[in-house]
Amino acid sequence: MLLAYKIGFLDISWVDVVDVGLVAILLYQIYKLIRGSIAVNIFLGILALYLVYLIVRAAQMELLATILGQFMGVGVLAMIILFQPEIRKFLLLIGRTTEINRGSILKTLANWRSDHHDDFDVHQLIEAVKTLKATRTGALIVFSRDMELKFYAETGDPLGAVVNKRLLLSIFNKHSPLHDGAAIIYQGRIKAARCVLPVSENDHLPSHFGLRHRSAIGMSEATDTLVMAISEETGRLILARNGKYIRGLKLKQVEQKVLEYLHNSEPKTWEEVVTEPEPTEPQEVKD
Repeated sequence: MLLAYKIGFLDISWVDVVDVGLVAILLYQIYKLIRGSIAVNIFLGILALYLVYLIVRAAQMELLATILGQFMGVGVLAMIILFQPEIRKFLLLIGRTTEINRGSILKTLANWRSDHHDDFDVHQLIEAVKTLKATRTGALIVFSRDMELKFYAETGDPLGAVVNKRLLLSIFNKHSPLHDGAAIIYQGRIKAARCVLPVSENDHLPSHFGLRHRSAIGMSEATDTLVMAISEETGRLILARNGKYIRGLKLKQVEQKVLEYLHNSEPKTWEEVVTEPEPTEPQEVKD
């Protein structure tokens, strides 16, 4: 074993340095997941209880140490139950950042399946978006490249229709029974409408973001999708991807982003987009 350096009686190797570094990264990621939520208080409470257990055991208080020891014995199971949302987010983060999800295998499969997107008329979509924005009609559209999203599609009404302007306008018409929810577009077709999406629990989103915007960002956090949300109050549009959002795009830029996603040619800078705070607009809280 190669030694990095020696501190007193401790022999520290390069493996130890890497080990400590990986643990530090792991703890930092856990902190990012629970930051700003009630999970922080729960974690501090468990940590304080564990410190009390160590003190009691060191003081040889056998009865109290036995009681706390029994509690700490099921501590792992209790933490899994208490931190279920955070653990789920952490596992999603690991799954979304592994090389297999963005490596050459999926790129090859995407190229092999590229013909599935040839019949998708993006101009019909953009024309519909143009009208939705102009009329301030709320809309929520999910674009899926590789996943059918059966779980989310089953929460709505199946359609299986080709994407066109008139159909999209009909779905999101304020008087349509399908407008309250999301439309899922997969392989050039509207797979389902009126679908229920997960809502983001990100505490750092602008306060005037309503359920539609938070659902768009939440869906992009949970799945490898591109999600579009149009405000019902202002007609503003955002695109959400990987838990981040872009706003203030022109229609030509929206078309470019959708095509880049569908053809798996997204620039690396998309992952680095920083969510910017928007000015407070109370009129958008209904969205």
